[in-house]
Amino acid sequence: METEINEFVEAHYDISAGQISRLEGYGSENYRVETKVGRSFVLKFYRPNDVENLQQLLEAENQLLMTLTADNHNGYPIPQADSEGRLLSFSKQKNRYYRLLSFVEGRLLCEVDHTPELLGSFGIFLGEMNSRMLGFRHLATEAREFEWDLKNLELNRKYIRLIENPSHRKIVEYFFLQYSELVTPNLEQLRKCVIHGDANDWNVLTSEGLVSGIIDFADIVYSPLINDLAIAVTYAIFDKADVIEPALSIISGYHSVLPLRELEVKLLYYLIAARASITVCHAAKSKADGLTEDYIYISANPAVELLEKWIRINPSFFENEVSRALGFEPKLRNGTVESDLAKRHKTASRALSLQFTKPIKMIGAAFQFMYDSTGKSYLDCYNNIPQVGHCHPRVVNAGQRAMAKLNTNTRYLSDVYNEYSENLLARFPDSLSKVFFVNSGSAASDLAIRLAAAHTGRAGIVVIEHGYHGNTRLGIDISHYKYNRKGGHGKNPSIVEAAVPDTYKGKFYDENAGNQFGRELIDQLCSSEIEVAAFIAEPIVGCGGQIPLPAGYLKRVYPFIREIGGVCISDEVQTGFGRLGRYFWGFEMHGVEPDIVVLGKPMGNGHPIAAVVTSDAIAESFETGMEFFSSFGGNPVSCAIGQAVLDVLSDEDLPKNAEDVGRHLKRLLKDLVEKYEVCGDARGEGLFLGLELVIDKGSKKPNTELASFLQNELKERGILVGTDGPFENVLKIKPPICFSVENAEELVSNIKQILEGLDG
Repeated sequence: METEINEFVEAHYDISAGQISRLEGYGSENYRVETKVGRSFVLKFYRPNDVENLQQLLEAENQLLMTLTADNHNGYPIPQADSEGRLLSFSKQKNRYYRLLSFVEGRLLCEVDHTPELLGSFGIFLGEMNSRMLGFRHLATEAREFEWDLKNLELNRKYIRLIENPSHRKIVEYFFLQYSELVTPNLEQLRKCVIHGDANDWNVLTSEGLVSGIIDFADIVYSPLINDLAIAVTYAIFDKADVIEPALSIISGYHSVLPLRELEVKLLYYLIAARASITVCHAAKSKADGLTEDYIYISANPAVELLEKWIRINPSFFENEVSRALGFEPKLRNGTVESDLAKRHKTASRALSLQFTKPIKMIGAAFQFMYDSTGKSYLDCYNNIPQVGHCHPRVVNAGQRAMAKLNTNTRYLSDVYNEYSENLLARFPDSLSKVFFVNSGSAASDLAIRLAAAHTGRAGIVVIEHGYHGNTRLGIDISHYKYNRKGGHGKNPSIVEAAVPDTYKGKFYDENAGNQFGRELIDQLCSSEIEVAAFIAEPIVGCGGQIPLPAGYLKRVYPFIREIGGVCISDEVQTGFGRLGRYFWGFEMHGVEPDIVVLGKPMGNGHPIAAVVTSDAIAESFETGMEFFSSFGGNPVSCAIGQAVLDVLSDEDLPKNAEDVGRHLKRLLKDLVEKYEVCGDARGEGLFLGLELVIDKGSKKPNTELASFLQNELKERGILVGTDGPFENVLKIKPPICFSVENAEELVSNIKQILEGLDG
């Protein structure tokens, strides 16, 4: 090989070659040629069919390099004319285009420490290079449709499905969604020029602690100017623990020689994410194509790691930090939310509650993270409505597509209605074969009681203390949590209250507690004159303090309810759709089959859809001649979104994640119980967990003050939890079920730090 290349160089360039070495490359065959007089060149061969319009692009690259190296400007490869004066030639013998470039000396950026000074010089070098490119135009670069060009992000969408890890895939999907929403509409307003397109740390050269050169212009394309900076920042912050400060060093250096505009700064967060996403997409494509070269995948893992860090960063925070570093007007002001609060109180009743003493103004979210208006990010540990994660792109896209096509009521036949109904019912026992769609869990609870009354001809309802089943008038009537608290109207005469079967503070607590609590309720019903239509219960009593019904309780109660002519209703609004891990529905945890199931909250991942599932017989009893109709229940958009949620739960195996992470988190919470006197009990299933805080373990008296303190202190640390229970002394932990082991450890570590601080 060395002899052949020597002969080729001497024949075509009149160069007396010495040592020849092969260089890695993607899209070309490269050799370093060291002459006998100490000069070095790079000989490059290109297959003519590898790239569309290859000859024109190589000519454009040569012209650009000649522009950059005019006036003896250093740091770029200089095209060398062959013996016939051509900068680009074609060898019929090799069937290759070829050219010779000067070799740019220096150590690769990936081989040196990334000091702030070095990264600042990188930005300066890039800004100077782009400044020299601003006037350059070439038809080939403007006509190029290139997948690595950030403005053509959508060309890579077809590769997302090839990303094997579902967690990685969804983050890439999310940033594609954000790009289409926020970047695409602004593309035409951005400054454009021919850019390098691949300023990664394998193409950037350094000397004496500063960036001194750049090579490999194979990705040049006519694109928004800001894309070159975004690409450079992306690769430079790979493998960095802190990604903000290194990014600011590069951006500030760039701005010092080529000032950025505010729109460019605003979009930079999403452009960086887009480059990392393309990198992950192409690694997946290469793997699917059977390519094994290590250098193809060298950026894939760091790109994934960056995306996982990036999604935790509030986009507004990043924009604000860049603006501050460049001397722009800050975008965020860490003031109060008093003006927003005043506007709310002007138009809304104060009965509409707010979380926290000092409310948060949220402006965005992604999976288990939320972003507020001050630039802060939060780990969401208790928002149980976005079951598969805030703004999950598949759910969002399903809704967008459906809304763009058809949104009407159920008086018309619809494929999506039928398909979703069948797929939802397939998750239930065969006995539960009919579904009614409504808009909320409250409406579903209301309908469930109406179904029970129609089927039994009775009005009595058995409820559990501290249970909550909705905000309709009927929902409040069956919600002890509502009617028995401040502002409540008291118990309706048709209601039978069952004691909450709490094995931590209740009278029964051993392995037979469920049977004993069940026996107590049966005795109560035997002495009651109320004719029971239904017994309704959550498998885990949420508002009661995350209290799981004890094993055996429903097995004892359900048969008796049916024996006396009633039906059994399982309220799965909070426990359903895989939150409990091993059990897709909460009733499965208890080994029973209800007659009616109430669904809501996570069903649409935040979109208002709910349902009642029941048997043929009960559904038939409801067919009295009075029409049942919900204006929006079961509409095509809601059904499409509901189906997307089911698909994501299955494709990402989120119930299994809830099981695994929930088991780990529950063990960590139990460790707190063992260590701290104020931690009384840790309980729950899957990612439906509670930590009860007490004055001391002996008295088990509720420690409401500590629960509130922990909740607010965690909020200050960027972690959101709720409080619940009759005394608001139970931390409720019900995050989106994409929650990770690392998230669980972060939560408990911070609780521990706060508790340790109390001891100090």
